[in-house]
Amino acid sequence: MLHFYFDIISHNAWLAWAQLPALCAEFGLQLRPVPVLFAGLLKAHGQRGPAEVLPKREWMLFNVLRKAAEHGIPISPPYSHPFNPLAALRVIAAAPAEHQLALTERLFRATWAESLPVHEPDCVRSEILKQGLDAESLMAAANTEAGKQRIRDNTEQALADGVFGVPSMRVRGQLFFGFDDLHYLRRFLAGSDPLTIDAAGLALWNGIRPSAQRREASAPQP
Repeated sequence: MLHFYFDIISHNAWLAWAQLPALCAEFGLQLRPVPVLFAGLLKAHGQRGPAEVLPKREWMLFNVLRKAAEHGIPISPPYSHPFNPLAALRVIAAAPAEHQLALTERLFRATWAESLPVHEPDCVRSEILKQGLDAESLMAAANTEAGKQRIRDNTEQALADGVFGVPSMRVRGQLFFGFDDLHYLRRFLAGSDPLTIDAAGLALWNGIRPSAQRREASAPQP
């Protein structure tokens, strides 16, 4: 099984998602989408989102559009960004397992190929109906305390699995991060991973200790 940790808010997660079903089919893997809250990962690790760093945001626009064009993945400007993804994430998590793949695809596509306002419950309801599912029941389940807790639990599990951002893919005890890591994920699954470091070599790298440390910036004094 390949666990795909994602937040619908991430364009790179959409790009990775577009490639993963075929990759999993090629290697006989079950694809399990795991919706998490990207903002929760950022908070846990004390990070800023890439869109919050202006030069990185500007670079990422070209980077994402290049990758989409190269791989023939449809992409359009989202209705808004950043946005609150919880309505979509909770619905995916609350859906029966046999519908989660199709619902993830539909909500990703609505966000990144069709520019729909998936932060709005009415939009999410409409997308559920397109899948032939009972929208009212599913949204009611998603908005119970248990439904909300699923996303918290998924995010906590992602952190326990070493996830620090989205998209992340975990398979056979290995973690791969980002669309660009799909190349190495494929090589790993094919048995041709270029990384051949042994436990002793890895211990040397993990044993490095800092001789200098950056100070956290303090807030300006009034």
